[in-house]
Amino acid sequence: MASSKRKSSKRTASSTTDNGDEKLDDTGVIASLAADLSFRDVPQYMEYIRYRMFSDIPEKSVGMNSTRIAEVLNHRKNLPPIVTIAHVDALSSSSTKTEREIVQLAQAGVLRRVTIPHRGVGAAAVGDGIASVAEWQRMVKSHADLNEALKDKYISLMNANPTSATISNLALTSSEISALTTAGFLTATTASDTRSSFFASPGAGSLGTLASISSAGSRHAAGSLAAVGGAEAMRHSSGGGTGRSLTSSAYYNFSLPNTGSHIRLLIEARIHLLNLLKKSRFREAPVDVLRERWDGGVSALDEVTKAKKARGAFTGVLPGRTKKWKQFWGLRFEWILEECVGSGLVEIFETGSVGLGVRMI
Repeated sequence: MASSKRKSSKRTASSTTDNGDEKLDDTGVIASLAADLSFRDVPQYMEYIRYRMFSDIPEKSVGMNSTRIAEVLNHRKNLPPIVTIAHVDALSSSSTKTEREIVQLAQAGVLRRVTIPHRGVGAAAVGDGIASVAEWQRMVKSHADLNEALKDKYISLMNANPTSATISNLALTSSEISALTTAGFLTATTASDTRSSFFASPGAGSLGTLASISSAGSRHAAGSLAAVGGAEAMRHSSGGGTGRSLTSSAYYNFSLPNTGSHIRLLIEARIHLLNLLKKSRFREAPVDVLRERWDGGVSALDEVTKAKKARGAFTGVLPGRTKKWKQFWGLRFEWILEECVGSGLVEIFETGSVGLGVRMI
């Protein structure tokens, strides 16, 4: 985080305390997460983001039995290979350049957009994600419940429609659609529109039916049916369900299995990080303090702690008892912080006294 930019105005602040009762000092400099990275292209950012998502399972004093550890590892393994564009933007030096490259790679069939429609508004929206086409198709080929002919047909449809989010049901038989939806590679299009921000309440009701709204593809060509929301949008624009049906065909979204689980994890982790910041009076905290809150107060690995652990002495909260591991499967603090920075929910700034600070925007 060596790179930074200076804001036009400097906020006057008093010295900070760890309990968050006072404002942090603010030098007026916003820190950039892109400073320490020099990746060549978007796929490198994607690999970096994906493989830094979770913390390693602690070797000792875990607080989880072997069954729970296996559950954590399997859950991680089953998550789809999706990276949000907001996360890439947080790490890259130019969002415009990143967007241009994503468009080019999508047209070339290297990447594919993963769109989560109607998820909040403004900075609270999840927005688009991206996934490697090669990994996507590898998942199709390795799926045990799909026959080889259907796998080949699905991949052919993907290759023929590299920038389209949807596919007509006329391209597949009803049995093929059933098999693909059951496997998670197709989802039915939906006209539901959840306008309330899911950051208002972390309850299950605010999450919606994630599996049904998770869809994959890209922005659509101007003038196409998909560009205006597909067949459902056309039906609603012509008077809703009471009018005559525009066409007998329906549309399905290209999708990845377990996208709903991925989005649920992302949403709930964002909510939790913001709630941790809200514990401070001014909704800001030093990065180190916020990290400790995210980790659940697990003791730091200083020399005294290491010595106690070597003797088998109890040194604080066991990792497996914290929300980080019980609810978020060991999601790393740095990873979710980058997500929140990229989505415009928080910013990182120089305090000049206690290192970097994080505040809600």
